[in-house]
Amino acid sequence: MSSDMHWTTRSARAGLRSLANFVWPQRSIISGERHGGDAPLTPEDFGRVNFLNGAGCRRCGAPMEVDLGSDTICGACTAKAPAWDQARAAIAYDDASRQSILELKHAGRRDGLDTMATWMALAGRDILPETDWLVPVPLHYQRLASRGFNQSAWLAQGVSRKTGTLALVDALSRKRNTPSQGGLTARQRRRNVAGAFEVRKSRQGRIKGSAVTLVDDVLTTGATLAACTKALKRAGAARVNVLVLARVVREADVTI
Repeated sequence: MSSDMHWTTRSARAGLRSLANFVWPQRSIISGERHGGDAPLTPEDFGRVNFLNGAGCRRCGAPMEVDLGSDTICGACTAKAPAWDQARAAIAYDDASRQSILELKHAGRRDGLDTMATWMALAGRDILPETDWLVPVPLHYQRLASRGFNQSAWLAQGVSRKTGTLALVDALSRKRNTPSQGGLTARQRRRNVAGAFEVRKSRQGRIKGSAVTLVDDVLTTGATLAACTKALKRAGAARVNVLVLARVVREADVTI
């Protein structure tokens, strides 16, 4: 009897989803076009996404023509290593992915969040098993209050649900309400966020000696992630890795 009720409930829910998709068709997170499927993007749009899938330079996530596994390090990181230990990116920030990321970042569009978290979990598959805490890049409380959400925290929680890795969404705080990084040069970005982050006193015990994976939506120049890494290491983090949804791979896209 209970199995029949369970089957009936599942069938009813499937029917309601089909009806909802008919009345309110899904809008692709890539093209913005309406479609009749259940997924947040069509097969054609899926084919447009440039998946980095955690490959490329193991220090900064930059794509490289030849992947040598754990020994793949780009010239820039060989000359000057980033503040963090390793970085992984799920997709490239480019013409195909720009709309979905900006709508998540600025409009709080969440219908593609589960898919994005899946991509990130796959990209971070080699660093997440050794991670104690997923820590999102924080917003200043004034910006969080005006916006109403932190997309990096959403992504961290999504990856946590996919992998079972614990998320500590309030580990870091942003002490200064810094201007937006958009349109700034790499040097200006570093100055803008220098000393802007700290580990909350209530979370220092959990961070000390732990392996942390910082989570953010986009890695552009790395200035914000470097500032967060320094704050975590000052608090005693044994290792800090980076996991982002997207990575800028062209100079023209640094304006985000």
